[in-house]
Amino acid sequence: MDEIARKRHHESFVAGIIKENPLFVAILGTCPALAVTTTLEAAIGMGVLFTFVLLGSNVLISALRKLIPEEVETPAYIVIVATFVTIVKMLCEAYIPNLYSTLGVFLALLVVNCIVLGRAEAFANKNSVYDSFLDGIGNGIGYTLALIVIALIREVLGTGMLTFGDIFTFLKINGESVHLYLLKGPTWDYSIYLFGTPAGAFFVFGVIMAVLAYRANKKKDREATERRARAFAAAEAAKKAASPSTAPLAPKGGND
Repeated sequence: MDEIARKRHHESFVAGIIKENPLFVAILGTCPALAVTTTLEAAIGMGVLFTFVLLGSNVLISALRKLIPEEVETPAYIVIVATFVTIVKMLCEAYIPNLYSTLGVFLALLVVNCIVLGRAEAFANKNSVYDSFLDGIGNGIGYTLALIVIALIREVLGTGMLTFGDIFTFLKINGESVHLYLLKGPTWDYSIYLFGTPAGAFFVFGVIMAVLAYRANKKKDREATERRARAFAAAEAAKKAASPSTAPLAPKGGND
């Protein structure tokens, strides 16, 4: 029983990171993902705040799942999520004002984020508090990693560099933001402005989804080929086992 529980806990945690990634697999929460990924710092900030809201709402909804009447489940979930979003907004505005102003309306829209409400209805209201905690952490990490991938591509290609300290001011050195130049130098600039625009966000997301779809299709084709090979080998073995022996009979001994 303990082994079964450990496997269930492990699956609750890792599923949302890769196999059921909210953005790249389920394709949920694309609006904020495309809007706030102009910089790596904004993407990380959004991912951390999203994870806090998802984790808190998952745990509380799971704890109250037997007390919430079925008729008012969705309104109750929205109230719970809105509570955590309000806490996040107040803390972010007080301690990280640059992040608050960068995220803008997309922070408030976490109240109706399809990932948060989806995990509440599909998982938290059917599983234990601990499993819901792991599910919230796993999906939060998966979504944050997806945001980071998109933001890295967009910021590097769109500005030619990575900037640290504009949003998280504690990263500044001697009061100045840190710039890591990758596609830009004193006399050259290979950045492409398009990637900093909404059109660039859609382009990057589309390319990533195409690559993931190509890999998934290759994996399916490989598995189908292996299944056909195994089926053919099994059929050949069964045919040989069912066919009569063709070995010559030994001559009978005796005198003429």
